[in-house]
Amino acid sequence: MENHNTNIDFKYTYSAKEQDEIKRIRQKYQKQEEDSMTRLRKLDASATRKATVAALMFGVVGALVLGIGMSLIMTDLAKVFGMAEIANMIVGIIAGLLGIILVVLAYPIYSKVLKRERDKIAPEILRLADELMK
Repeated sequence: MENHNTNIDFKYTYSAKEQDEIKRIRQKYQKQEEDSMTRLRKLDASATRKATVAALMFGVVGALVLGIGMSLIMTDLAKVFGMAEIANMIVGIIAGLLGIILVVLAYPIYSKVLKRERDKIAPEILRLADELMK
């Protein structure tokens, strides 16, 4: 007597795309060990990033203050604020000059923050660079 069991179903599905997607998702949640070169790049970028943010903040605020000053001078906002036109003109000129000063200070602030941040991380950068050059 032969025993044939026809009720057994064996299904095997394999999709390379699904496996790749599973691996990508899994890598997001695994703790990544960073090598010295990656650490060196991140440290260098962090100094530049902080300086850029500081300079952009000064530049944007300065441009907005300059724009407010221009608006005060070029429009009839004196009537809205209940000011005399000459007072509006003086306030507009002062605001415009303050805005120009803030915009002009953006680059020196960038340079100062960059120098400070580089001085702060210099020992770690030099240690990692020496380690990588060996």
